[in-house]
Amino acid sequence: MVNSAQPRVIFLDAVGTLFGVAGSVGAIYADLAQRHGIEADPMALNQAFFRAFKAAPEMAFPGSDPAAVPEQEYRWWRAIAQQTFSSTGVLDRFVDFDSFFADLYAHFATPEPWELYPDVVSALERWRRRGIALGVISNFDTRLYQVLEELNLATYFSSVTLSSEAGAAKPDPLIFATALQKHRCDASQAWHVGDSKTDDLEGAKAAGLHGILIKRPVSS
Repeated sequence: MVNSAQPRVIFLDAVGTLFGVAGSVGAIYADLAQRHGIEADPMALNQAFFRAFKAAPEMAFPGSDPAAVPEQEYRWWRAIAQQTFSSTGVLDRFVDFDSFFADLYAHFATPEPWELYPDVVSALERWRRRGIALGVISNFDTRLYQVLEELNLATYFSSVTLSSEAGAAKPDPLIFATALQKHRCDASQAWHVGDSKTDDLEGAKAAGLHGILIKRPVSS
């Protein structure tokens, strides 16, 4: 990380930067489907999930009542899960897909499907010792608050800015501006660290922050 001046605040992406999926999304989907009596191929599910995820609209709900956001997030993810199982030809095997999806959605709010990267805590401790404020900027949903708690990360961050609550997703400059306002900080005094060249590095730079790209293992 090359920057002559210490930043006032460092923002970090969440999934793929602080922590990643333990194993693969497809394997987790297949395991939970099996608990509901459905056999499905983990690799096929994984491929189908990423196709559906990439084709989905941004998880941002501009102009929404904040109280309605959790339900909108839930429907957003349900559509992806439904498409995942539909394109692998197993959707019609579910007796109660709604019950399955409720379990799946709740599962990803727990620490079980996540793996904390080994260098994270030491970096957060180091920055905190230097008096640098820390925040999260993520295109994830409001379950992130619980995941950060479960992974013992919440106390490091004085702000969490989510696309679903901000009404804009990275790389839109609005989500970065929203995060900066929480710290009353100018963009030139802030860094943003993330694993996506488009969303994190280029998005941060376009918003005036110092962007840092980090490479993480790719989930299989």
